[in-house]
Amino acid sequence: MPKSLIAIAAVVVLVIAGYAVQRSYAADNAAMPEVGQTAPTFTLPNQEGQPVDLSQYHGKWVVLYFYPKDMTTGCTIEAHKFQADLDKYKAVNAVILGVSVDDVNSHKQFCTKDSLTFTLLADPDKKVVQQYGSLTNYGPMQIAARNTFLINPEGKIVKVWTKVNPNVHSEEVLSTLNEMQKKG
Repeated sequence: MPKSLIAIAAVVVLVIAGYAVQRSYAADNAAMPEVGQTAPTFTLPNQEGQPVDLSQYHGKWVVLYFYPKDMTTGCTIEAHKFQADLDKYKAVNAVILGVSVDDVNSHKQFCTKDSLTFTLLADPDKKVVQQYGSLTNYGPMQIAARNTFLINPEGKIVKVWTKVNPNVHSEEVLSTLNEMQKKG
């Protein structure tokens, strides 16, 4: 068999194998919840190791944001923006919950280093990240995609942002929250 034919066959095998891996990964990642659906419930440990259940925020607006990695540039910018606007969120009966696949100790370090006072939730088993259709590959690692779900006081998802810009995202969320509260 000529070398060029062997090379072509090898490329075809690699493409098929890559497609199969991608399909199997996609099948493992749950579909992203949509606007109008009840937010999937969960319990995860916060940066202090205490269990936090989504249902404990019934009656409040919840900004559930997924982010890739503690103490990285984009994630730090996004967290600082949420922290800077925290009083504005509290004024409209909203809480911020950040979720990544980092562990409790990483979250604790991130909060201490960057003076974050809102709740970060650890999902090293990737169950909640996957449940919210936000698990993505970054090279050989699986991390959370930068997605946000706005959940109303009744527990329904009312807005979804994907691939957010960390520089302006808090402003976008606050603006949407204010609009929704005006509509009643």
